[in-house]
Amino acid sequence: MGAKFRLSPVARISAGLVALLFTLLVAFDVVFGLVPSETEQLRQLRGAASENLAVQITTLISVGDYKTATRTIEEIMRRNDQIRSVAARRKDGQILVQAGDHARFWVPPSEGRSTLDHVRVPVFADRQPWGEIEISFAPATPSSLRGWLTHPSVLLAGVLVLSGFLAFYLYLRRALQYLNPTAVIPERVRTALDSLAEAVVVLDTKGRIILSNARFRRFNGGEQTELQGRSAAALAWASKAWPAGAGQPPWLRAMTERAALQDQPLQVVLPDEAPLQMLMTCAPIEDGYGRLRGCMVTFRDVTDLHRTNEQLRATLRDLEASRHQIREKNKELVQLATRDSLTGCLNRRAFFAEVEPLFESSRNDGRPLACLMVDIDHFKQINDRYGHAVGDRVIQAVAATLAAGMREGEPLCRYGGEEFCAMLPGASLEDATRVAERLRHAIENTVARRLPDVEGLQVTASFGVAVTVEAMNALPDLIKFADEGLYRAKRAGRNRTRRTVYMESAADTQTPA
Repeated sequence: MGAKFRLSPVARISAGLVALLFTLLVAFDVVFGLVPSETEQLRQLRGAASENLAVQITTLISVGDYKTATRTIEEIMRRNDQIRSVAARRKDGQILVQAGDHARFWVPPSEGRSTLDHVRVPVFADRQPWGEIEISFAPATPSSLRGWLTHPSVLLAGVLVLSGFLAFYLYLRRALQYLNPTAVIPERVRTALDSLAEAVVVLDTKGRIILSNARFRRFNGGEQTELQGRSAAALAWASKAWPAGAGQPPWLRAMTERAALQDQPLQVVLPDEAPLQMLMTCAPIEDGYGRLRGCMVTFRDVTDLHRTNEQLRATLRDLEASRHQIREKNKELVQLATRDSLTGCLNRRAFFAEVEPLFESSRNDGRPLACLMVDIDHFKQINDRYGHAVGDRVIQAVAATLAAGMREGEPLCRYGGEEFCAMLPGASLEDATRVAERLRHAIENTVARRLPDVEGLQVTASFGVAVTVEAMNALPDLIKFADEGLYRAKRAGRNRTRRTVYMESAADTQTPA
């Protein structure tokens, strides 16, 4: 895109002065009549020429010398190119003498009165109307563009405008060198301002540009003479940053509040360039008497820093996403390492790692720790009758029923193929037995209903219960005695609970058939 053409301030002022001068001349001419009316002068000249011509023609016609009258008219037309046609017409309408294409050029004036282009001179004989002399002149006003351009009035106005503009331009160009505030600034000071990495501009109290350095002019796309005197708020980037209704620009606010505004964020949008991220500082300027004289505005380019911060934030977002993925993967690894893949219960290694502290705590503080061993009854028959796929679903359903019936902090483990183990911290032998009975009834009444598509399926489980005592030294002892109770329940007919007390054996409650 080409650079937009713009007149310099000197040219604009010169054009304004020429327009003002021309307007004043027209106004004075209208009021006082300083310039003679060209139309009136032309009317007087044509009137006098028409009367003289009429006298000559009338004299020749009165003696019957029509040929001489015609030659006289032709000679006058040859000398005066303003006359297009002439005719002597009697009052009965008969033309006695004519020259030129009178039928083409003559247009009878309306209401019988002569006009500037068509003149009628009445002729009398013996004080009685004889006829009239009709004279057609060339149009007083041009009828084409070329005619207007060559018209004396237009030529005079054009010469006045051009010569006035040139005179004002040369004079102002010379005078403004002394009025330019930058002219009084030493060259070394201007050089120092132009060498600054920050963009600097000095404004007057109205927000108009007085002085700017090279950096400011560069991102405004203009020379100092083009920026000087312009409103800073009217610059393209400023009108986008503070559109109408968005409030005062910071430099006007700083002058209003008489306080500096530090590091105001600003985005400067330039044509065909990436936006510049700026930090703007506005400091009001006061004289020795405390009167406000203007404002100094500096722009610090932080585009690279902003871009670096954006890249850093993007990197942090990527790192956070990676950390989230790692956490999810770790959860998956922990799940794989500690949980049974079929049921989601703890595997044996994770179960022992979690229960060992519970067992040690039970020994140290004397609180009981109960162990439940659970085995699905006749599971081999289920596999043989319905297949291993149904068997897996039965194991999953039993595990879900056990997990639903236990509280938080009570670990549940898939101990073997169809065997489960659970720990109940703080539960006495009676409490553990009641829990076992509740879970056993839940398995008997709900597991088969969880698999409605398997006809004739019945699922029960046998439970063994044991509780820690002081003489018990290791966790496997507790599990061993709970397992012994489980075998006793299975030998007693399955679908029942048996408990085992350390160092003694006693039959427990037998569930009804």
